[in-house]
Amino acid sequence: MANPELNKKRIVTSYHNLTAEQQEELKRIYPAGFADAMMRIDKPNGDFFYVVPFETDDVYYLVKIDVKVDDPAQAEEEIEKDFYTDEDGGDIKGAEDIQDNGGGSDDDE
Repeated sequence: MANPELNKKRIVTSYHNLTAEQQEELKRIYPAGFADAMMRIDKPNGDFFYVVPFETDDVYYLVKIDVKVDDPAQAEEEIEKDFYTDEDGGDIKGAEDIQDNGGGSDDDE
């Protein structure tokens, strides 16, 4: 006798492509969020995405979840950009000198 679990359709889809009812069911299954259930899927080209499993009577889904991965180098760059620019996005006069010598003046010695 065939196992009905093996005959289910298997679909990878985005969270946004689920119906409103399916999204609500997914939230009910994972009330504390998706972090503990997430799986990383690596693509052959080196890219990757994260999914959570979601099962209905007819379909076994892997639901893609948008995840922002922190990049420490990019974060440092953004901090410096914000620190050394004025509210209009222009460079603050003298910012290059401060940035290059670590912010100290020659008179501190």
